[in-house]
Amino acid sequence: MPVDDAPEDDEVRQSYNFAPGYHGLVYRADVPDYGAGPRHVNPEHGQQTDEQPTAQIESDSETKYKLQTMKWGLVPFWTKRNPDYGAVMKTINARDDSLAENRGMWNTMKQKKRCIVVAQGFYEWLKKNGGKQKIPHYVKRKDDQLMCLAGLWDCVQYEGQNPQIKVLSGTEEKHYTYTIITTDSNKQLKFLHDRMPVILENGSAQIRTWLDPHRYEWSKELQGLLKPWEGELECYPVSQEVGKVGNNSPAFIVPVASSENKNNIANFFPNPKVSPGKGKMESKTKHRPEEKEETEIHVAEEDDRLTVDKPSTEDNAPVPVPVSQVSGLKRERENEETEEGRTGTIDASPLGKIPKKVKSAEQTTNESSRENDKTQNKRKSRSGTSNGTTAKNTPSKAGGGSQRITNFFNK
Repeated sequence: MPVDDAPEDDEVRQSYNFAPGYHGLVYRADVPDYGAGPRHVNPEHGQQTDEQPTAQIESDSETKYKLQTMKWGLVPFWTKRNPDYGAVMKTINARDDSLAENRGMWNTMKQKKRCIVVAQGFYEWLKKNGGKQKIPHYVKRKDDQLMCLAGLWDCVQYEGQNPQIKVLSGTEEKHYTYTIITTDSNKQLKFLHDRMPVILENGSAQIRTWLDPHRYEWSKELQGLLKPWEGELECYPVSQEVGKVGNNSPAFIVPVASSENKNNIANFFPNPKVSPGKGKMESKTKHRPEEKEETEIHVAEEDDRLTVDKPSTEDNAPVPVPVSQVSGLKRERENEETEEGRTGTIDASPLGKIPKKVKSAEQTTNESSRENDKTQNKRKSRSGTSNGTTAKNTPSKAGGGSQRITNFFNK
């Protein structure tokens, strides 16, 4: 849509927690403050005017559009004093069914002062436990385009204004306000609320019809535009901090369960990922250098045995093949003589040389004591030649052919 006039950048500020009473951006036809069409006396409110009716716009080429900042919460033009916050809260929305008849407070605005409220999205609260618990949800378009909400606007001048304003500007201060029209919720938002704003497609014929200044009388065609949104919307819960007026943060439109949300407790735990082409899980967390050094200390440098996959292990890691199962073992003779005068050391190429086992001094002493115990027990046992009687201890003759049988155990 064309824009022939727009406010300065410092007049409009972005807010992620837009509340009633804030100044938002409104798109409308560039018409006088009394609206499109001829100006006339409003008999319902007794407003008088000395101005002559303005000429109607004859062609679309003469129609201009503008962006303007207005306050959310419509104040009718006949209001004489600045209303309190409670009164403004009653006019932040206008129901579509209240516009069907040609009467009521919206009668003049719906005919002459229609507008589009520009927004990125809107909040709605899901009520649970009988309304005791309220969970804020953020609603936006699925394609991330801006929302064009149907609205009405008005301009008012209060009585008793500061006289200095009139002296400096030459005119009394004007207040521009607006309201957003609501309709029944579509199927996607039925779970959240029974009402939703009227959303019009950006740049569509619907917006041109809604803003057409030539249509200054209410019609069924205009009423027919007020229907639930048929496009796709995205709705998700957000932070509870958005419920406090005055808070403002880009995190308010980030889903609670998103990885981008710093308050999401799931982000404090590492997420394991599956490596492509592998069946093992790898963690994103890195080991500290100290832990890595300790692990390397326990690794045998000369142990280069083959490995085999063992699915029964806890982490499915491969384990070394046992020595008895290593294929390709060869016995090679070396120039080391054994007690029998042969070379019998086994040299397996994958394992290297196996050193002989050397007995320690403590081990030798223990074995000697055990042999002595055995000898004593055998001496106490019954002899096969003495028939239970104690033999005389006579020295054996030199060169004798027979010796006592117990002498063989003492050697």
